[in-house]
Amino acid sequence: MGKIIAIANQKGGVGKTTTAVNLGGCLGVLEYKTLIVDADPQANATSGVGLDPSANGNIYDCIINEAHPHEYIVKTENPNLDILPSHIDLVGAELEMINLPQREYRLRQALDKIKDEYDFIIIDCSPSLGLITVNSLVAADSVMIPVQCEFYALEGLGKLLNTIKIVQGRLNADLEIEGIVLTMYDTRLRLANQVVDEVKTHFQELVFDTVIHRNTTLGEAPSYGQTIVMHDAASKGSVNYLNFAKEILQKNNFTKIKNEDKKIKLGNEF
Repeated sequence: MGKIIAIANQKGGVGKTTTAVNLGGCLGVLEYKTLIVDADPQANATSGVGLDPSANGNIYDCIINEAHPHEYIVKTENPNLDILPSHIDLVGAELEMINLPQREYRLRQALDKIKDEYDFIIIDCSPSLGLITVNSLVAADSVMIPVQCEFYALEGLGKLLNTIKIVQGRLNADLEIEGIVLTMYDTRLRLANQVVDEVKTHFQELVFDTVIHRNTTLGEAPSYGQTIVMHDAASKGSVNYLNFAKEILQKNNFTKIKNEDKKIKLGNEF
């Protein structure tokens, strides 16, 4: 039975798609069968793995028309990584869902059909707290929250946590918080270190040990339609996400890794 992780934060530009695509890519490289579900109408995760978002068939058909996900799941260049693509049509899905029965459970019903085929299913949520994001939280076993190491990092986080509580209380009692991952970390900035300290003080054990550094290669990889580990396996971004994938595996008891092997080291940067 695969684990479904929704990556959510209604604040834009915090690294949700970057984390979804590259965590999925790294889990695939580590030989765990992984599916990325692009639940964002911008379809950046779709183009980020080299697919054309305008191609026929996507998550919209699964949610609105109850199509089987097998019809639209696409394989990537990573043999262990598949994607259920998105499309701009998803923008109108929220309006169409208003009068549908079990509207909050549409994505869950779709993913239940394929959950046993994957080790991990990662949902890239849109930067909002609308009905599609609620569907993602209802479908998920846990939610991961990216927080950028910049000013206003905690802005709006309380609203997201409140939404998670509402979903837990009314729609998905089993939903857990997978953790908070700090992104866009720049060691040269005092502010970045202050944000790290502040988030760890507030949320303590909920914060992942791995921090994702600001890295130009992470920004370049999507333009090639590749995950960071396929684009440049030796880059700092790749090392960060491989370490993050290892931490996810450890947390979920998928593997037992010796202490000395828990981190991949690159030069003198770690």
